[in-house]
Amino acid sequence: MMNETVSKPQLTIRLCGPRGFCAGVDRAIQIVVLALKGYGAPVYVRHEIVHNRYVVEGLEAKGAVFVEELDEIPEEHRKQPVVFSAHGVPKSVPADAQSRNLFYLDATCPLVSKVHKQAMRHQRLGRHVVLIGHAGHPEVIGTMGQLPEGSVSLIETIEDADRYVPADPDNLGYVTQTTLSVDDTAGVIARLRQRFPNLTAPSADSICYATTNRQEAVKQAAPGCDLFLIVGAPNSSNSKRLVEVALKAGAKQSILVQRAAEIDWDTIGSISTLGLSAGASAPEVIVNEIIEAFRQRYGATIELAEFSIENEHFLVNRELRSIELTHEDMAWVNG
Repeated sequence: MMNETVSKPQLTIRLCGPRGFCAGVDRAIQIVVLALKGYGAPVYVRHEIVHNRYVVEGLEAKGAVFVEELDEIPEEHRKQPVVFSAHGVPKSVPADAQSRNLFYLDATCPLVSKVHKQAMRHQRLGRHVVLIGHAGHPEVIGTMGQLPEGSVSLIETIEDADRYVPADPDNLGYVTQTTLSVDDTAGVIARLRQRFPNLTAPSADSICYATTNRQEAVKQAAPGCDLFLIVGAPNSSNSKRLVEVALKAGAKQSILVQRAAEIDWDTIGSISTLGLSAGASAPEVIVNEIIEAFRQRYGATIELAEFSIENEHFLVNRELRSIELTHEDMAWVNG
């Protein structure tokens, strides 16, 4: 009796580059890992260090304890490090840590810190600050928390820009959240400029290089894709923007997934070209997991869709630089 072999359907996977971890996320995770190596468990982390459950659970397994506020840290552990997340925190948080005599390590992304400084510069020069961003996002809360109450106005959409009535229309300066859609934000800024011609820009673009690069790579890869998968968390702003960018750029459908197990194979339908990228908080090990899941079901060919090469690197806190970080320490996320 002849053996029948069922051939797998052919699939081209357009794998975007750059994708996944940016320098700020990589630094934040390294800070927690190094603190655990240098000071032992537990190391406390205020809020999710980055927006990714795999990362959070991996750090919990190593001895990190995630808290919402500093008063959750037990008295007997007040000498253990507490790490502030990559999204940044209001000024009140380090002040609270100091009042409690806590040893804290700030993992705020340097590019978010740059936005804080730009906002403070506007305010120092007498301008009311317009922050373009998403209400409730930790980065927005942190940026608004750098300045006195009432000195920042949050604008989310072009409609918000149309409704905005400032006290002094000729004395405004804007900054933006680092993880916004480049195209959408340009539209909001254009409307604000149209209404307020004297609006002052920050000294440098607030949307970070990693957000821009990932969106451009997706934009170039999306045309002709039957499906575009973005690896990322539902509370990750930059990941959700990538889904939107893929659809606007021509992908027939685009889905945000955290793990391969979330893929609903029955609803994917017949596809021959798959786009694949990952938000700045998504580890490469999950990208590899998803590629392997498609290889089990398709005759998959990888086609690199590289927009640029990133070589940015941010130093960890001075207190941690003498602790050795090995490849094995980060293999659980880097693959």
